[in-house]
Amino acid sequence: MGKTLLFILVWALAVNPAAYGADNGAASARTKPPIELSSQGANVMKIRLTINGKAMTATLSDNATVRDFVSLLPMTLTLEDYEATEKISYLPRKLSTAGAPAGSDPSVGDITYYAPWGNLAIFYRDFGYSKGLIQLGRIDSGIEALNVPGSLKVTIEPVAK
Repeated sequence: MGKTLLFILVWALAVNPAAYGADNGAASARTKPPIELSSQGANVMKIRLTINGKAMTATLSDNATVRDFVSLLPMTLTLEDYEATEKISYLPRKLSTAGAPAGSDPSVGDITYYAPWGNLAIFYRDFGYSKGLIQLGRIDSGIEALNVPGSLKVTIEPVAK
């Protein structure tokens, strides 16, 4: 009896993949269409960072933390130098970290959010893995503008499509 029941269960799952979550595309007609992807393979947004009259662009990813960050734009912040590696500034409020990874390993040009402190961090030197660091995006070019001692005033705004 036990073998027969097991055989019937395996057979039912094999002929009806929807019974265990696979729909082979059948459910796509019932769900909303996916987010349109950019040519880079992910839904992205461009922002402009203006420092001392010089503008640079950055490409942001699409995740809950980024969407929350973008809701604050435009904004002007004072970036303080931190450990001769990154420029940081506290944001007006903490951002959502829903679905965020435990941490990340930033490299030169990365724009990140350090959740434990609630600050934006833009890396102008390489750094190692940090728990609580969430990747927001990357500076497209001009990162050298951040590699100066002291604080900098930056205006961050979305780039019109």
